[in-house]
Amino acid sequence: MTTKERMHSQKVYFCDDEDLVREQEQCLEILYDFNHTRPSEKEKRQEILKSLVAELGENCYIEPPLHANWGRYTHFGNNVYANFNLTLVDDTDIFIGDSVMIGPNVTIATAGHPIDPELRKKVAQYNIPVRIGNNVWIGAGAVVLPGVSIGENTVIGAGSIVTKDIPANVVAVGNPCRVLREINERDKTYYYKDMKIDIK
Repeated sequence: MTTKERMHSQKVYFCDDEDLVREQEQCLEILYDFNHTRPSEKEKRQEILKSLVAELGENCYIEPPLHANWGRYTHFGNNVYANFNLTLVDDTDIFIGDSVMIGPNVTIATAGHPIDPELRKKVAQYNIPVRIGNNVWIGAGAVVLPGVSIGENTVIGAGSIVTKDIPANVVAVGNPCRVLREINERDKTYYYKDMKIDIK
């Protein structure tokens, strides 16, 4: 099995492979161009982003600066909004569904390192895909760790560290992130604490 194959197999590999480093540099060059566009260059941004990521759905807006290990292993659905400083540790696939909202300073990581110090000394790494369902909102400063799946419609509270799967239709918060409650009928009336929704 080649190093590239091991990257996407969830097996341990050594991430100092020179061919991988050269390939990654090409992605980082494209990312540099994206991050140095002017605010008025929306079309240029979209074209650069399409050349960077695996998939870019319709009507996506990713606010620079964007940080990514590769870019090419991230899949965006339709109508995705990501605020500034999204970090994608996408050494294998990150799947982001439709109508996902991502707050500022969020990290989504597929990569980890063995606990064994001798392996870490040799730059050993493993990667496990992350899956984020449709209509998820990830609050500011949250971190989503390797292998996590987040179900549709779920809200991840600001600052949460998501270490395990979170089901659909819940509010989940904390470190480690845990389900606080299900999304319910009250959420159709109140948008924040006791503040009532007055638009449809």
